[in-house]
Amino acid sequence: MENNAMDWRKRYDWSDKLILIVEDIEANHMFIAAALKRTKAQLLWAQDGMEAVKMCKEYESIDLVLMDIRLPKLDGYEATRRIKEFRPNLPIIAQTAYVMNNEKGKVLQAGCDDLITKPIRLNDLISTVARYLAD
Repeated sequence: MENNAMDWRKRYDWSDKLILIVEDIEANHMFIAAALKRTKAQLLWAQDGMEAVKMCKEYESIDLVLMDIRLPKLDGYEATRRIKEFRPNLPIIAQTAYVMNNEKGKVLQAGCDDLITKPIRLNDLISTVARYLAD
């Protein structure tokens, strides 16, 4: 596993990318941030859906959003809908532990471009983000 991790660290240099992590649980945010820091991506953190919408308006340079679905104040579904109204081409990847049969359809219907299930596996996170940050 460590050899695979070394491979993607060499392959991905996202130092010119800005990623917004939308996550209300600090431990989950820390895990995602630690994984993405290895790629040199610049990171922002929103702890609820309202803050995520606000940040996507303020920071036009955001390249990708990792959106938790279960959030306080405004859930990930509604936050995604609102963001897509003014940033329709901004890739939003949902992250959720609640993967029922209809969850992926619900996430895509809300406007998310993809889905990562929790607990997040490092290689799944990096490979999914890479699909949307490819130049």
